[in-house]
Amino acid sequence: MAIGSTMHTFTVHLADVDRGVYDELSLRLARHPSETAANVLLRVLAYALEYEEGIAFSEGISATAEPAVLVRDATGRMTAWIDVGAPDAARLHSASKAADRVAVYTHREPNRLAQAWAGKTIHRAADIPVYSFDRDFVDDAASALERRSTLTVSVTERQLYLDVNGRSTSSAIAEQRVG
Repeated sequence: MAIGSTMHTFTVHLADVDRGVYDELSLRLARHPSETAANVLLRVLAYALEYEEGIAFSEGISATAEPAVLVRDATGRMTAWIDVGAPDAARLHSASKAADRVAVYTHREPNRLAQAWAGKTIHRAADIPVYSFDRDFVDDAASALERRSTLTVSVTERQLYLDVNGRSTSSAIAEQRVG
């Protein structure tokens, strides 16, 4: 944990009908002083939407050599690199070589990300999904975050229904490919 980080605790009630994943998660993560509430929520959403055995948070934005969320198999090998925000092309290129699967969750405009990546070398770019949400969805939901938060995350037919500490909202989960 970085000096000056704030610990956040989340109880997440997960019902992902699309993947058949139902669980209650108790999560703790450190929020770096320069990290926005939207980025914290995006990390939690990426974790919940990718939830599987071996999933974990990295050290956050201070861990530059690791993604926000990663999945390791029983041997410790990284099998999934799940990044949030707007990673650059070089980071995605390295990620695609380091893990079997790479995904990006963003609250930015995906077309702008695609422009930033255009013409750059990204290993297996066509295999990397970029998931985005309706405009202002993450920012609006993040405004309800507290140091201890309860989230209900429900997904059905690529529609995300989210309740953060009693504030409900929803968004489509759009998917594009890097390449």
